Amino acid sequence: MPYPIIDSHCHLDFSKFNSDRDEVIERARKAGVIGMINSGISVKGNLMSLELAEKHEDIHACLGLSPDLGRTGSEEEINTVLAQIEANADRAVGIGEAGLDYQDCENEEEKARQEASFKKVIELAKELEKPLVVHARQAEPEVLALVQGLDTVIYHCYSGTVETMKEIVDAGYYISLATLVCFSECHRKLAAEVPLENLLLETDSPYLSPRRGRNEPAYVADSIPVVAEIKKTDPSEVAKAVTKNTRRVFKI
Repeated sequence: MPYPIIDSHCHLDFSKFNSDRDEVIERARKAGVIGMINSGISVKGNLMSLELAEKHEDIHACLGLSPDLGRTGSEEEINTVLAQIEANADRAVGIGEAGLDYQDCENEEEKARQEASFKKVIELAKELEKPLVVHARQAEPEVLALVQGLDTVIYHCYSGTVETMKEIVDAGYYISLATLVCFSECHRKLAAEVPLENLLLETDSPYLSPRRGRNEPAYVADSIPVVAEIKKTDPSEVAKAVTKNTRRVFKI
């Protein structure tokens, strides 16, 4: 029996869904997915996220700026995305994803560029009073230091340490665990430690599939029994809690 659940982070705008996007959305619904938060990371992706949200009542747009663009993009490119986010914020449930990804930074200059653009997104989220969805890879504590003062922050696809996770939760923020929890021992440890009231679940599709091949929003349902087993509770309780959290965070 499917449990009602919201995929708190997916990328249905990506080209991997071009051939069967409508079928993917329908499969998600049949699997019990009652909402999908689609995160844009570029001008094109943000635009398509808005279009998907206009077309489907159960898809909601977040408008973001890729850390890669923050690292390598021109000032003009970055400002174009920021202006787009600001102009369309009333049609979005959140800002992001945006953040720091030190894995791909080759030097301190790239880190500094990425941080400068992320700070601009943080200011936008603050001004617009929208939740901020952060991407933090090998930079979880650095991101936390920058977002202090924001009301609502979601660490999408969290993969940092348990210690930093506890600091994030203590700040009143949220941890979103991807379908990695279905097969990663590290993420199972995180699931054991994160309080249910601070937890969201996501696919980050088309990546990180718990099955063969491409990930898709339907597969967020795979995480529910895994987290339930880890937390020694009923799957329906996990689904109910994370759905309530996601609704509260994004006001949907």
